[in-house]
Amino acid sequence: MSTQSEHPTLLIPGPIEFDDAVLQSMSHYSESHVGPAFVSVFGDVLSDLRKLFQSTDDSAQPFVISGSGTLGWDLVGANLIESGEAALVLGTGYFSDGFADALRVYGADVTELKAPVGSRPQLPEIEAALKAKKYKLLTVTHVDTSTGVLSELRNLSELVHSVSPETLVIVDGVCSVACEEIAFDDWKLDGVVTASQKAIGVPAGLSISFFSGRAIKAIESRKTPPATYYASMMRWLPIMRNYEAKKPSYFATPSPQLIHALHTSLTQILSVPLSERFAKHREASDKIKAAITKMGLNQVASNPDDQAHGMTAIYLPETIQIAQILPSLSKKNIVFAGGIHKEIATKYIRFGHMGVSILEPERGHIERALQSLEEGLAEFGYQKA
Repeated sequence: MSTQSEHPTLLIPGPIEFDDAVLQSMSHYSESHVGPAFVSVFGDVLSDLRKLFQSTDDSAQPFVISGSGTLGWDLVGANLIESGEAALVLGTGYFSDGFADALRVYGADVTELKAPVGSRPQLPEIEAALKAKKYKLLTVTHVDTSTGVLSELRNLSELVHSVSPETLVIVDGVCSVACEEIAFDDWKLDGVVTASQKAIGVPAGLSISFFSGRAIKAIESRKTPPATYYASMMRWLPIMRNYEAKKPSYFATPSPQLIHALHTSLTQILSVPLSERFAKHREASDKIKAAITKMGLNQVASNPDDQAHGMTAIYLPETIQIAQILPSLSKKNIVFAGGIHKEIATKYIRFGHMGVSILEPERGHIERALQSLEEGLAEFGYQKA
């Protein structure tokens, strides 16, 4: 059981509840970011990320940079596409919209292929879009945290490589890495951007990404330099390569404490087969979604094939408001998130179930959350039809 001080159980789609050992790693004494001890830990972190992304390709490169998950969008926009080049963004909600906006900042010619709320673009329409225009890259939000929609990657990447083989396949994995399977090499992905505070289970502050050798070549062959300083991957690339080789290097100061926490978390994650971790998230998700259905509630992602396994977006009954149910849950020491998708923001809530909350069932997080939700709905007169 956790030795953390008493606090409300945080069950939003990130940040999540953290393991005690990870938090203890944050209290590591201060040390030089170019000292041999820290460089060794950072090098191990980068090597472990290759295992997490299931890649053995030496030409691919992991990056760990101080910043939020949003920094990943800037890495892609500033480095992988040049002004005037075309990007196809698969639209599944608030966060795919944000990715499109970030690409436009760097001058990309963005086409958004949007699906109705709660669903995802289908392969035939994606194929038609790829045949109609040449795209430098395609972006897909693996799990859109605004809707709980899960996008399929394997067949999508196969389609892109078949129809438009020069197009880079870029994944926003902020709400999917470490709870949804990502087989980087086997699925022929070119980039995945994520962050520390969700299923990876580390406090916020690290932008974590993985790029293929093909993506690295695209950066190196740019006609114009990246319109960024801090987010320039050409500046970060030798730093990451040196750290992974256990050589001190410097461009901008990393956070040693967060890197230690990431090292602890990755060691825990990789201590069991990844397949077991993904299976446990699926099992917990199935249990939660079955309970939600039993309560007579609907999900934003209505198709089971489109439902994420690390979070659930739940439509509220028409008679109950977010301003009622969230405070009710809070009084029971359960914290859910409100809606964020602009078309339905007032109609739903979001339940995050990643990491220790489902991997350590003895904490009782899921059972208490479901019971508190059911009791909260009843407090405001809701009865299943």
